[in-house]
Amino acid sequence: MRYLLALVSLVLTTAVVRAQQHAMPPHRYLYVATPGIRDYLGYGGHGILVFDIDNHHRFVKRIPFRGLHPDGKPSNVKGIAVSIPLNSIYVSTLESLVRIDLTTDSVVWEIPFEGGCDRMAISPDGLTMYLPSLENSWWNVVDCKTGAVAGKISGFKRSHNTIYGRRANVVYLDDIGSPWLYIADAGSRQLAGKVGPFANNVRPFTVNGREDRVYVTVDSLLGFEVGDLKLGTKIAHVAVEGWEPGPVRRHGDPSHGIALTPDEKEIWVCDGHNMRLHVFSASPPYQQLTTIPLQDMPGWILFSSDGKYAYPSSGEVIEVKTRKVLMTLKDEFSNNVGSEKMVEIDFSGKRAVQAGDQFGIGGVKGQ
Repeated sequence: MRYLLALVSLVLTTAVVRAQQHAMPPHRYLYVATPGIRDYLGYGGHGILVFDIDNHHRFVKRIPFRGLHPDGKPSNVKGIAVSIPLNSIYVSTLESLVRIDLTTDSVVWEIPFEGGCDRMAISPDGLTMYLPSLENSWWNVVDCKTGAVAGKISGFKRSHNTIYGRRANVVYLDDIGSPWLYIADAGSRQLAGKVGPFANNVRPFTVNGREDRVYVTVDSLLGFEVGDLKLGTKIAHVAVEGWEPGPVRRHGDPSHGIALTPDEKEIWVCDGHNMRLHVFSASPPYQQLTTIPLQDMPGWILFSSDGKYAYPSSGEVIEVKTRKVLMTLKDEFSNNVGSEKMVEIDFSGKRAVQAGDQFGIGGVKGQ
């Protein structure tokens, strides 16, 4: 009888533990690929650095990967993206694409691409990647499982940034040699339209959850412009007030980096010369709300999936509600970490169950 009672107790305890584990929310981590600011190793060295979002952004581990330039030095990281079904994170460098298993942290494969690689995007089903060549004239359509090229879209001047729409039917393609933002049909893998023209060549951009608005930064503008994705036209020009554009150390344009808060109430824009973030309301007339000083020049920005934290590439962790800088990211050697290639990944146990994106896409869904 005593043995039977002990067995019943063990079974019940196991069931309770499993139920509690199932009910627990996913644990959130920030994956930061370096060198994510050119090939500078002074912003966190080489590898993927993992930080525990739910534990005060504590440094957890460094995941090594080869990603080397032919001269043997670590190559510039150009993009980062996640496939949940394949439980993998992908890092593009100047020359190659690396796939890493998120459970074992081991490299599954590293494949060099003709014409190099730039900032890619993965389909919502996690199976297809649009990978731009390195400011060349085409995008590769890549099988996320094997790395094989399944197609190609050509005819651009300088292929660069990529956003795969949340609805999975279109892909937004940023040719930084053009004042137009291009749209590809994900089914036919052909160009289906374009938006613009904008005031200058299109640089980093983001879209809202309904995919009827695009917010773009352009060369020579400290601020951003707005495009109507349905009509294909520019509908607003918004310049930062009270701050003068000036020379920047990287990228060449004053506002390299823009993101929507997940609730789509605000637009945050980078200011490289003045080392600041400028915050705007995301509804016309796009009121300028405040500015946030940073420790270094920002070249990118994204938000945690819940919208609580902002992560500029200069390494700060900012509380969105209060605008306060809570801390700066530090590696295992207590050195400051900065990167333009970061993404949130949420885990249940050892398996990834949800991922953010690297472009600050809006999270409000519509019809």
